[in-house]
Amino acid sequence: MIERELDKYIDNHYNTSKNALLLTGARQTGKTFAIRKYAERKGLDLLEINFLENPDASLIFKDSSTKDILLRLSAYAHRQLEPSKTLIFFDEIQKCPEVVTMIKFLVDEGSFRYALSGSLLGVELNDVRSVPVGYMNIKEVFPLDLQEFVKAIGISDEIIMHLNDAWEQRKAVDEVIHNKLMKLVQLYLIVGGMPAAVQCYIDTNDIYAVQQKQKEIIALYRWDISQYDFNRKLYIREIFDMIPSELNAKNKRFILKNLNEHGRFSRYEDSFLWLKDAGVALPTYNAEIPAPPLKLNSQRNLFKLFQNDVGLLASQYADGTALRILSGEVSINYGAIYENLVAQELKSHGYNLYFYNSKKLGELDFLLEHDADIIPIEVKSGKDYERHNALKNVMQTAEYALRKAFVLCNSNLSIKDNIIYAPIYMLMFIKRNTINRPLIYKIDLDDLNNKQITL
Repeated sequence: MIERELDKYIDNHYNTSKNALLLTGARQTGKTFAIRKYAERKGLDLLEINFLENPDASLIFKDSSTKDILLRLSAYAHRQLEPSKTLIFFDEIQKCPEVVTMIKFLVDEGSFRYALSGSLLGVELNDVRSVPVGYMNIKEVFPLDLQEFVKAIGISDEIIMHLNDAWEQRKAVDEVIHNKLMKLVQLYLIVGGMPAAVQCYIDTNDIYAVQQKQKEIIALYRWDISQYDFNRKLYIREIFDMIPSELNAKNKRFILKNLNEHGRFSRYEDSFLWLKDAGVALPTYNAEIPAPPLKLNSQRNLFKLFQNDVGLLASQYADGTALRILSGEVSINYGAIYENLVAQELKSHGYNLYFYNSKKLGELDFLLEHDADIIPIEVKSGKDYERHNALKNVMQTAEYALRKAFVLCNSNLSIKDNIIYAPIYMLMFIKRNTINRPLIYKIDLDDLNNKQITL
């Protein structure tokens, strides 16, 4: 069984909070399975209600008090629900918005613990992230990241620690381990992080079977798009289908005229946002200057659009691509696939995605806002990884005062000047600082209060 960081998060949530837990994210990322696994691991009685499969279940919440809802839930379950031993799980809650309205009162009542899950594909509950404050914790679920994947394949914690030590100490990885990890990166480019695809690979080692799983997921995404507003669903589907070809272009930016010769961004903006909110696409916006905060100087109409999972991206390319990747064929445009890997990894680690483009200085693949610093990232899939004119130009621009940069490549870790050349699997350790330290700020008012004021 695949172990995920999500499992630890769920354990910690229910150990430290009485709130309900809502898991959001794209379909097939493992939300429902994670809740079921938690209930089984803890020996809880799980009452699961899926509002997509059982739309009539929404009547439980119609014109109801908390007492009425609990009675109806027991009747729905055909059994007595035991307080402190029952986990009530509402799945696909976008089909029953009343659940979110009532969860505050159910949590307050206190007899049971609650879990919720909702897909953002075809989402109808647009404001789910903002309510109800103080009664529901929200966690976005992504495909398996690279570290979860290599551990699922069989890499030990000891090896992970060796890699982490090398990253922290900025030293080369043992060469045997390095070569093996690069092979696993190639495998991850094909299998990706969708739990069903990963489990299929673990069970069969059959790449063809994995691709069939991926095609099923793609078909599900396209079906969800078809359920959307008739006036926009064709735009959304076309944009979604164009992601692989747009990433394969030289500059990888999404060119609107490829969609419509006379198209304006304002006309299509809602469609792009739907794909983003659904979790199936990752827009990466251009920042006009590499300085914090990046959000304030980003251009919303100039962006790259990545797939939410690199395995799904690879499955959309021509048949035979997987075998060519595994054999290391040099004719493949690894740049697009490598950048997609970086985008989804950074996103799953909590970073917003930006790149930098300047006619004068050149283009950088990513800009990372880490603590108070901006860190440029270049992604190199070839042997000329030390050739990066744009990065050199930006690093030498005094007004930006950038202290370091990362070049993610196929070679072992090394440092030259203030540029860290790291094997692409070191992405595992580029994470936001999640330690919540006290931030104490107090203004001394004594001098003001003691000041003599003449009226």
